[in-house]
Amino acid sequence: MRRPRRRLPRGGFVSVTTSAELSAGIARAVDLLRGRRIAVLTGAGISTDSGIPAYRGEGARTRADPMTGQRYLADEAARRRYWVGGHLGWRAFAHAEPNAGHIALAEMERDGVSTGVITQNVDGLHLRAGSSRVIEVHGTMRRVVCLRCGQVFDRRDIATQIEALNPWITVPENIVLNPDGDVAPESTEDFVVPTCTVCGGMLKPDVVFFGEYVPADRFRAAESLLRASDALIVAGSSLVVNSGVRLIERARRRNIPLIIVNREPTRADPWADVTLAGGTSDVLPAFQELLT
Repeated sequence: MRRPRRRLPRGGFVSVTTSAELSAGIARAVDLLRGRRIAVLTGAGISTDSGIPAYRGEGARTRADPMTGQRYLADEAARRRYWVGGHLGWRAFAHAEPNAGHIALAEMERDGVSTGVITQNVDGLHLRAGSSRVIEVHGTMRRVVCLRCGQVFDRRDIATQIEALNPWITVPENIVLNPDGDVAPESTEDFVVPTCTVCGGMLKPDVVFFGEYVPADRFRAAESLLRASDALIVAGSSLVVNSGVRLIERARRRNIPLIIVNREPTRADPWADVTLAGGTSDVLPAFQELLT
């Protein structure tokens, strides 16, 4: 039998300045979440403690010229630049380890508290932490797809091809890593771009570039997970990207509790039941401990 719904006044972002304030906010959130099936929406902020920078917020590195889907398809020089930087960055990106926030969500799923994770990240850290129900709405850096024949490749196999075609390429010891696993290479002039080993077609990482739409089947899967849930936690997302906002709208229509955990204000703070201006590596383990 579902617990009676207890609602707190919705309000804007409240900056947490003391551990006592954070603890009180966590207690309010737990009171709303207890006994409910919880969906979790995560963004780049959950992975910052794993060494992967966020796009926004304090310390973020803004990208003045992000790769768009249209540019990738039309501009050979842009593709070459993308694959040089993408390869160098992926090597560092792939060594990132799940942090306490990822692990807490995996344990919440294991204990039947969470219905699963909808993530805007492409780093694969939720799966590596042990979560099994993960919907990667923006794709994943683990896979590469041929745009001609549809063949799917493991990114590690493409990395091997890149290094065979470009034996001069080396991985710098100190890489300035961007949130999508890309770096700014010094030169791309001599780089040979990998191609599909089945048909020779153009390859593209299985990620949603700027200006592209989230695949409809992927978004429907996210909606389905949300419909199977009685509450929503947003963790480490500023909710600037439309896919996240659309899911917030679905939750609002059902009037289910909305808890936001993010160091910076978000677009959805006015609609949240509780907003916690804290780190996901601190707050999510507290949720896991108190809800299981």
